[in-house]
Amino acid sequence: MVAVALIAAIGLTYMGVVSSLVRQWSSDDNYSHGFFVVPLALYFAWERRGKLAAATPRPGLFGLVVILGSLALWLVGLLGAELFLTRISLIGVIAGTVWFVWGRRHFEILAFPILFLLLMVPLPSIIFNQLAFPLQLVASQAGEAVIAAAGVPVLRDGNVLRLPSRTLEVVEACSGIRSLVSLIMLAIVLGYFTETRVGPRVGIALAAVPVAIIANASRVAGTGLMAEWVGREAAEGFFHSFSGWLMFVVAFGALLAVQQILARLRGWRKRSILVSAT
Repeated sequence: MVAVALIAAIGLTYMGVVSSLVRQWSSDDNYSHGFFVVPLALYFAWERRGKLAAATPRPGLFGLVVILGSLALWLVGLLGAELFLTRISLIGVIAGTVWFVWGRRHFEILAFPILFLLLMVPLPSIIFNQLAFPLQLVASQAGEAVIAAAGVPVLRDGNVLRLPSRTLEVVEACSGIRSLVSLIMLAIVLGYFTETRVGPRVGIALAAVPVAIIANASRVAGTGLMAEWVGREAAEGFFHSFSGWLMFVVAFGALLAVQQILARLRGWRKRSILVSAT
């Protein structure tokens, strides 16, 4: 009964928070991956049903402290009109409820699915902007280098590339932060399903950052070259959107390659240990 009452209270309290999340996932392409986070988290929790059934429930008061602290965070976010705080507090309430109702062991079992929910929360605008602009500059600089190496005259002015036939601006949508966030989520899922150790899983997730940056820089450079060699239409419309999807697929392929390299290194290390032992 306690669990049912808490879940009902959470649902009523956070109804507005959840609806605002869904609206942003629907309208903001940077966070459309949020629709996949909750089903995946539920699947990860369902996978642990055997361990949960075997664990002895030991309700802990620390969970109540986490719940109250998260509700205080929700109130601060509500009064300050800060969506990020209200959304993060939802995850805190979920974690605290698990600890309070079932105990520490159940929380430890469900820690990964709960933490995975962080990926569904959009970054605060101040942090998003601090990340987006440097990524725009990196993409612009890399694009300039590749275009110049291809023999096409180019002048970079901040995040603007001036070519002989036209000017390209690397806007926020082309900063690569959209593919970066989505690729990090995919990297975490890939590591989860293909690796059993924490180290390789973290390595795959970290590899998503340089892979996403390189892929986006390649897209910017390719757009500039195609616009110069083929025509204006190559940098706009369908071709521009398709290049984004193509580079994302290539980036995911690079993550698969990283996973394979880590797996081979692990196999090589095991063989070396066996040889040295004999």
